Amino acid sequence: MQKLIYIVAVDGSEWSDRAAQRAIDLAKKTEAEVHFVTAVQWSKYQPLYVADFSAPPQDTTEQEEIERKNLLEPLESRYAESGVKITSSLFWGHPAEIIKEQAKKAHANMIFVGRRGRSKVADLLLGSVANSLAHTAGVPVVLVP
Repeated sequence: MQKLIYIVAVDGSEWSDRAAQRAIDLAKKTEAEVHFVTAVQWSKYQPLYVADFSAPPQDTTEQEEIERKNLLEPLESRYAESGVKITSSLFWGHPAEIIKEQAKKAHANMIFVGRRGRSKVADLLLGSVANSLAHTAGVPVVLVP
C-alpha cells in the first residue's frame, strides 16, 4: 500500500495551527507522514513598490533562520511525541504556488490549510492561499476553520 503524505501549509496563524493539528490527528489514524511547508514572500521584507520588481537578496539566511526558529521549529517540537513522521520545509515564493509544487513533488494525498492566513487583507474573504489551493491543487484540500 502506498504511504500517505499530507502537506500542511503553515504561516504562524491560528488557522494554520489548527490545520497542523487536524493533519496530525488524521495522520495518527492513517499512519501518514506530515510535511509542514511555509513560503516566505519577498514582499514581506521590502516595500510593495520594490517587491514586484526585485529579487530577494543573495543572502536570505537571516530571514530563513527567523522563520525556522519562530514557525517551523515550534511546530516540530509540539508534535515530536505524536508518533507521526514529520518534516518541514521553507521556500521563497508565492505560498499557493509553493504548496502546490511541493504537494506534487511529494505525491501528497491531501493538503491541509487554514481557512485564512495571517494577512489582514485576507481576513475579508476566504484566504487567498486557501482559495487558490481549493481551485487548483489537484488533490483534496482540507480547509480548516
